[in-house]
Amino acid sequence: MDKRLADLLSLLELEQLEYNLFRGESRDIGSPQVFGGQVLGQALVAASRTVDGRLCHSLHAYFLRPGDFSASIVYDVDRSRDGHSFTSRRVVAIQHGVQIFNMSASFQVEEPGLEHAAIMPNVPPPEDLSDFEAYGLEILDRLPEKVRRFFDHRRPVEFRPVELPDYLNPAPRPAYKHVWVRTIGRVPDDDPKLHRALLAYLSDYNLLDTATQPHAASIAELQMASIDHAMWFHRPFRADEWLLYSTDSPSASGARGFSRGSFFSRDGRLVASTAQEGLMRVRGPAAGDAARRPAR
Repeated sequence: MDKRLADLLSLLELEQLEYNLFRGESRDIGSPQVFGGQVLGQALVAASRTVDGRLCHSLHAYFLRPGDFSASIVYDVDRSRDGHSFTSRRVVAIQHGVQIFNMSASFQVEEPGLEHAAIMPNVPPPEDLSDFEAYGLEILDRLPEKVRRFFDHRRPVEFRPVELPDYLNPAPRPAYKHVWVRTIGRVPDDDPKLHRALLAYLSDYNLLDTATQPHAASIAELQMASIDHAMWFHRPFRADEWLLYSTDSPSASGARGFSRGSFFSRDGRLVASTAQEGLMRVRGPAAGDAARRPAR
């Protein structure tokens, strides 16, 4: 197994400290604070460790403070309710004695019911597209120092964007994107709880930046951070098989961007949905220019 994937799986294992207390480590991925997807995935693992025979079907989370990747994170799980069909959990992530994140998650027993789903967009398959990591290495020496560390980091997930971004010469683009995603290797564990946690981890990529596309803002101009994140799991999937992440942003205002996402399997099944609002603040002299720049 690739050591990057092995490290991600070890991040999601968590150490159990007490009946409802778990501890996770963090990694520096080149961002100013702990990657939100890491906290989201670990919190889902913590909640899932307190539930038997049921899978998470939805979660709603708030990022309260920036996480420090040099310190561990404690996850305190509240066993809110164990019902006949549904189980509810609340998770609070604590670091340096304060809350940095909280999440509510709902679990359900498997049962049949009515079904319909959105149709997967018609896009090229991942085999016909360029790897995003290779593209990042090509332009690395021309990127601003602020963002170079983020692009220089080797990740445990693979991205094949349908619409390749131009970070060197940004121009206004429609507020949607399509990216094929998967872990960089096969995950030996077939546990659907683990694959949900992995999808939660990678769902924080490629979501908020969809809201920046109509504004042609350089990533060096922006202060960006997830504020809240919601996710719904619809159908079985594997995070180590190609999934199309289709995202769009219907609104940006008040220094916040709102984005939505849908995950489709290779055979066209809608397997999960996401929504996120995040901070999208223009900093420095560029702030006035951005306010006057028309979105298209």
